[in-house]
Amino acid sequence: MNRVKLAVSQWQRELPDLDLLPMEVVGYLKTSQLLTKGRVDALFKQHGLQAGEFDVLATLRRAGTPHALTPTQLFEALMISSGGMTNRLDRLEKAGLIQRSPNPEDRRGTLVSLTEKGLELMNRLVPLHVENEARLLSALSREEQETLGRLLGKLLDGLEME
Repeated sequence: MNRVKLAVSQWQRELPDLDLLPMEVVGYLKTSQLLTKGRVDALFKQHGLQAGEFDVLATLRRAGTPHALTPTQLFEALMISSGGMTNRLDRLEKAGLIQRSPNPEDRRGTLVSLTEKGLELMNRLVPLHVENEARLLSALSREEQETLGRLLGKLLDGLEME
């Protein structure tokens, strides 16, 4: 049973004059996020990663050669605290997936870069991640996915302006 439809139908019965479309849409967004997160996280776990660790590695990988950024660039890109970033970096460094080195452009700074092991992992994992996401969206046609992408982008733009 579709939990969102059930909740909306119950609210319609209890408060028939209330416009429930916003509740319905946000309900679908929240429920979809919860279901997709679990399935995406499961793939990362199979490869010994948490979602936040994948995000760090993916940010470094998509930065292009030499796959290196400062810790500040990383936590700004990922929108997390510097403390949260430090914990992720410590775990990834311990696993041999990243390395920290002095920043040649800033004597006081550090660069975080993918190791060869980290680069190899991301080159294997990113295609699997995209395939997994494609499976999650398979109920929608390509055209519907494009439309949904545009609409969600517009929603995000509006939310970021608030």
